Amino acid sequence: MTTATPAAASGRARVQAFGGFLTAMVIPNMGAFIAWGFITALFIPTGWIPNEGFAQLVSPIITYILPSLLAYTGGTLVHGQRGGVAGVTATIGLIVGSSIPMFLGAMIMGPLAAWLVKRFDRLLHRRIRPGFEMVVNNFSLGLIGLALCLLSYAFVGPVIVAANGVLRAGIEALVSTGFLPILAVLNEPAKVLFLNNVIDQGIYYPLGMQQAAEAGRSIFFCVASNPGAGLGLLLAYWRFGATTELRDSAPGAIIIHFLGGIHEIYFPYVLMKPITILGMIAGSASGIATFMLFGVGLVAGPSPGSIIAYMLLTPRGSHLGIIAGVAVAALVSFLVTALILKVDAARRPGGPEAGLETFQARSASMKDEGKQALAGALGGEASAGAATATPAPASDEPVHKVVFACDAGMGSSTMGASIFRKKAGALGRDDLEVTNTAIEGIPDDADVVVVHENLADRTRAARPGVRVVTIGNYLNDPNLEGLLQQLAPNDEEA
Repeated sequence: MTTATPAAASGRARVQAFGGFLTAMVIPNMGAFIAWGFITALFIPTGWIPNEGFAQLVSPIITYILPSLLAYTGGTLVHGQRGGVAGVTATIGLIVGSSIPMFLGAMIMGPLAAWLVKRFDRLLHRRIRPGFEMVVNNFSLGLIGLALCLLSYAFVGPVIVAANGVLRAGIEALVSTGFLPILAVLNEPAKVLFLNNVIDQGIYYPLGMQQAAEAGRSIFFCVASNPGAGLGLLLAYWRFGATTELRDSAPGAIIIHFLGGIHEIYFPYVLMKPITILGMIAGSASGIATFMLFGVGLVAGPSPGSIIAYMLLTPRGSHLGIIAGVAVAALVSFLVTALILKVDAARRPGGPEAGLETFQARSASMKDEGKQALAGALGGEASAGAATATPAPASDEPVHKVVFACDAGMGSSTMGASIFRKKAGALGRDDLEVTNTAIEGIPDDADVVVVHENLADRTRAARPGVRVVTIGNYLNDPNLEGLLQQLAPNDEEA
């Protein structure tokens, strides 16, 4: 696989950063989205237990609560609590002035309003006379919020409604003509390049919520999150991998991917042999076609995209179609990938030129480019290539809580925390609390924060004074081993 040019890598990093920001806006609120999905699945007239009273919750939640949560989270990411308040105030104008759930509008207006307040605050920094800080801060936020609210109602809302209509018409045209499976050609390469968040959180989730509000389910939640294709790829590597390392690593990856919903675990396998993306595309397209054939969808976005989330978010009468879509995607992906691996093994008996670890590192590096760009966009101090992993500093302070942090508090940090928790337990530290979170959500009682080297400065800015351990990857890093040695009972000085 050829190395991307610096310009291409930089462009991909910027798009990844945009996707990472969308993820950081959506993921903290997924519990509310899922709660709404359950209310819809249970209580609407076609639900599991129809209830006219409880069904009245569906419309206010999707109209007011969910967009406001997105706006507040996006605003907070840009400019803390003031940014969150500005984001909600501006977004309420969109909500009241439109006839559709304003998810796209909230994801635009929330961060934009916060950015404007941030610029205003910087302009007045150190120019406010002592004793007038509260007056200036409160009234400036109120006046800016007023202006943005009126502007959103009168001008921004109609533009977003029109843009949403065009986007929805294009996607629904694919549905009505039967060409929706062609989206797999976009989705699968985007996943491996860590660009899936841009299309998933930016396009499919908002459209899915609108469709689910009307029909009680949406296929848009399934087009990029289906775990079947990744399962088929990993099964093929398990059975036909060119080396013992590949075959032995696949079962663990299957559990993390299919049950845990962390799809990025299979990305290095695709990068190792890029032509296997054809198996992923074929499997994903077949899964979408099967979902369409059965006319099924989910009630909310599955996050993470595990089979467990799929089953829990499947509405009444749709389980057969959902299971069929996942199974068909896995079967097709397995058959195509197995054929590719067998042909390659016959052509090159020695196996791949580089091992799995090489491509795991390459995959992590690609993701980190986006993290660096996002950290810079949010005002972090990190710059490309500036951060380096540093060993865990020794400390005499007792450690009771270790927090793994990343952009959205899912994916890599979840995986890293789980593995570290098991290793700490094996050392006799069952009392150690190991958890994971987004960087901006690091709890005050964290004793040690483990974060990727490229996010270290952003972490220290978010939680000044916290003990930070930087690593190169979340799975197997010498600094993690050093931290484990420091935490071992009766061996704190190691």
